[in-house]
Amino acid sequence: MGEQLSKSTKFADYWEGMKEFEMHTMPNGIRVLHKQVNNTKIAHCGFMLDIGSRDESEENQGIAHFWEHMAFKGTKRRKAFHILNRIDSVGGELNAYTTKEKIAFYASTLDTYFEKAFELLTDITFDSIFPEKQIEKERNVILEEMSMYYDAPDDAIQDEFDDLIFSNHPLGMNILGTSDSVRSFQKTDFQTFIADHINTEKLVFCSVSNLPFKKVLKLADKYLSEIPSYSAVKERKPFDKYIPGIRSVKRNITQAHCAIGRNAYPITSDKRLPFFMLANILGGPGMNSRLNLALREKHGFVYSIDATYQSYTDTGLFGIFFGTEPKQLKRSIKLVNKEFKKLREIPLGTLQLHTAKEQLMGQLAMSDENNTSYMLMMGKSILDLGRIDTLDQIFDRIKSVSAKELQDIANEMLQEDELSMLTFIPN
Repeated sequence: MGEQLSKSTKFADYWEGMKEFEMHTMPNGIRVLHKQVNNTKIAHCGFMLDIGSRDESEENQGIAHFWEHMAFKGTKRRKAFHILNRIDSVGGELNAYTTKEKIAFYASTLDTYFEKAFELLTDITFDSIFPEKQIEKERNVILEEMSMYYDAPDDAIQDEFDDLIFSNHPLGMNILGTSDSVRSFQKTDFQTFIADHINTEKLVFCSVSNLPFKKVLKLADKYLSEIPSYSAVKERKPFDKYIPGIRSVKRNITQAHCAIGRNAYPITSDKRLPFFMLANILGGPGMNSRLNLALREKHGFVYSIDATYQSYTDTGLFGIFFGTEPKQLKRSIKLVNKEFKKLREIPLGTLQLHTAKEQLMGQLAMSDENNTSYMLMMGKSILDLGRIDTLDQIFDRIKSVSAKELQDIANEMLQEDELSMLTFIPN
């Protein structure tokens, strides 16, 4: 799906009010990607780097996330207050996040302050200086963040589930790191990690605004042309050995929490979108998902139950997550497995299949109206796939999915003896 992007590429309009995707590659390898949207006064822009927590070692786990925090704590030109105040003072938002495979620094402002945001993001992405005093302050902030997540079982079980599925692999390590690793980082650790991983051909500046591409390129030439070419080459350890496992953990909680799932298809797989549809049927955001109807509406066992599917460059993660009263845990697990069995053994009827497709297309269309998310999606898609699929192309693939294809995938991915399970049990 989608077309390969060359140094300067345009895509045809696919809905009213939006102009083409356009992209240009700078001499240093940085790609500038832009989508012009005429009916907005807000500009969204950011840097997406193909660096994440899976690029860490066991000794320096958590350093990518710590770097994300430290980017706001001082550059060659600014102190922390001036970084935070520069966008906030004009009513904008400055933010960042770290995932298993990406780091993003991004901002949203009125279009009149687009250049201000562009310049600031360039500064924090490439010229952070990691002041020692700020490292000590942020170390405590991150340790508090770790405690907060540990105290929230909904969050903690997802992190520990990663460890269960991707045992002894960097994908299984907690993005926040460990308390020992976070306490150990010094200025030279950040500098070494960046030098070992940053590659200007594997980072993108992406934007969505009403500005013409010509204006964006002019600013790119002003702020990015002096950035040197970085060419670090770091091979990611592939994940190729999934072993189903069962783990139960005693926690100081009142509800039992459960995660059921396994490894899944990578982002390049032709089965990725059909499997995403299958996960949506099981436990998507709709109140009519099969698991919500079975566990909440029919039996009242859960307040919420979700099915998630995250695809990575070489693998993926599928999981079902819910909390329930301890006495209802076994019955809840049995009901989940019953829904898996239905999908394996009974193909969707014509109306069921049509409804599943319409629901997913509607959800995707609504999510695309969030220009911040759309801007970040563009950057990730270019880094992972080298292309951006239009909504029409995605819809065409959804429409082509057959009931047999979904049933075959269910039989491949939802066999009970191939699933892992993690439970948090109250003390």
